[in-house]
Amino acid sequence: MNNSLGNRRKFIKTTFAGGLGIGLTTPTILAKDLINAKETRIGIIGLDTSHSGAFTKYIHSLNNGFKVVAAYTTITKDIPSCYERVDKFTQQIKEEGVRIVNSVDQLLEQVDCVLLETADGRHRLAQAEKVFKSGKPVFMDKAAAASLKDVAAIYNLAKKYNISTFSSSGTRFMSKAQEARNGEIGDVLGAETFSPISYEPSHSELFWYGIHGVELLFTVMRGGCKKVRRIKTESSDLVTGEWEDGRVGTFRGIVKGKKTYGGQAFGSEKNSYLGGWEGYEPLVDHIIHYFKTGEVPVEPSETMEIYAFMEAAAESTRQNGSWVTLDSVLDKAGYKG
Repeated sequence: MNNSLGNRRKFIKTTFAGGLGIGLTTPTILAKDLINAKETRIGIIGLDTSHSGAFTKYIHSLNNGFKVVAAYTTITKDIPSCYERVDKFTQQIKEEGVRIVNSVDQLLEQVDCVLLETADGRHRLAQAEKVFKSGKPVFMDKAAAASLKDVAAIYNLAKKYNISTFSSSGTRFMSKAQEARNGEIGDVLGAETFSPISYEPSHSELFWYGIHGVELLFTVMRGGCKKVRRIKTESSDLVTGEWEDGRVGTFRGIVKGKKTYGGQAFGSEKNSYLGGWEGYEPLVDHIIHYFKTGEVPVEPSETMEIYAFMEAAAESTRQNGSWVTLDSVLDKAGYKG
C-alpha cells in the first residue's frame, strides 16, 4: 500500500492544550457563535441507549447555557437491548422536557449541536451524513458504526464536508488513563487493559462492547499500532497489538467473571494502575468543550486505528489467530485519511 499509518495520522493536525491533548480543528460553526448564544440547543439522535437520558440529565444539571431540546430515534427490531428499552429511554427524555420529533431533518431544524447516540450502528452512516451536510457539530457515541467500512465512510464524509467531529468511549477520560497519556509515568512502554465484552451478530465483534477496553488501551498507548493477533475461546478474548516502535499492548475482553474496567500502564519512570469506571461526566464535559470551541479531544486518525485494531482482531480469528495488519483492513474498508 502507498499510505502508512504515520501518513494517516496527518488527516488532522493536532496541538496539545491544557495537558489534555485536545486536537484543534477549524469548526464549520464558529465557537463564538455558540458561546454568544443565550442558549445552545442540543439535539439527540437515538433513544435506544441509556446514554441519551444520562447525558441529558447531566447537561441540564450544569445549567451553563446548553440544553437538550429535541430528540429523534429509530426503532431496531432485531436487537433486543435496543427495542426492549427504547420506550423507557424515550419516556426519560420526555421527563427532561425534550421534544420528540419525527425525523433527523426535523431535529436539525431545531438544534445547534447533535449527540449521535443510536446504539444500532447500522443507522450511523446515513444519520451522520445528514448532520455533516447541515454543518452542525456532532459527537458520535460508541460504537461509531457497525462495520469498519461504515466508520471509514463516516470519517471520509467528515473530511469532505470539513466537519470537526469525534467519537469516544467514556473510558478514555478515566483520570489515571489521562495522567498516563500526558506523561505522569514517563514514556508509556506498554499497557494491558480490560473491560466486559459481549457480542452482537450485526456488528463487527469487538465494536459492540469491546470498544471500551480498546479505547482505554489507545488512550495510554496512543496511535501507531501496526498489527494484531487474537486468541478467542468460550471464556476468554485476548487481543495483542504490536506498535510501530516495538511496544506491545493487550486488550482482554472479560467474557466470564467479574465485569470491571481497568488496566495497567508501564512507564519509563513508574507503572500505573488505570483505575475503574468513573462515570459519564468527564466525557460529557469534553463534549461540551467541543461544542463551545470546535476542539476535538480525539484525532480522527486515532479513532480509525481503534476501529481498525478491532476489525483486524476479528480478521485474525477468521485466519486462525494469525497476525493481521491494520493497514490491510483500513485499505479494504476504503479509508482515505
